[in-house]
Amino acid sequence: MTALDYPGGLISAVIFAQGCNFACPYCHNPNLVRLFGEPVDDEGVMAFLRRRRGLLDGVVISGGEPTLQPDLADFCKKLRGLGYLVKIDTNGARPEVVADLIERKLINYVALDLKADPRAYPAEIAPADPGGAVLETVGLLKRSGLPHEFRTTVVRPFVTEETIIAIARAAAGTAPLYLQKYRPGPALNPARLAAAQPGPADLERLRDLASVFTTCLLRGA
Repeated sequence: MTALDYPGGLISAVIFAQGCNFACPYCHNPNLVRLFGEPVDDEGVMAFLRRRRGLLDGVVISGGEPTLQPDLADFCKKLRGLGYLVKIDTNGARPEVVADLIERKLINYVALDLKADPRAYPAEIAPADPGGAVLETVGLLKRSGLPHEFRTTVVRPFVTEETIIAIARAAAGTAPLYLQKYRPGPALNPARLAAAQPGPADLERLRDLASVFTTCLLRGA
């Protein structure tokens, strides 16, 4: 149960999907990047959520990368059938999946992580070049009318002033861009992270740079 993951302070459950097509060295869920073990029976999840109707407002599907799940649409349909609002956290590399969920009205909110300049992600983050897919997802969210947000974890050496400006230009529109402070902890490849990470003053400077192009807010700073 969390009041932090669904916008507006709604009380929600978070479901973590295993497997990801990115390999961000700073990933805080490194155990979810690669597939492992047998998947959880979704009927057990649904039974859990049926018992909590009236207590929970929504369900957040995070990961890993949810759009890699072949039955994501069916799963979201079941959640909506229980009366839950559904939010997905995605890296945006599979715009066709996001578009399908929006068109079928199976989701209510999307949080899109912009890891770096979306025109050219470093190979360390996206081993297979997303090839414009992330920008396609940005565009479809802007056109959709669906509530959404963009967010960037500010972590050196992958996010710089130039990176933030490129991200803000891409995200510019009616949805906010959130800059998130990197918090040391479990990571996929901690050896690739700079020893000194941005502090409050650095984050404020980056926010000011981004705010020239779009609404930019700090989260967890």
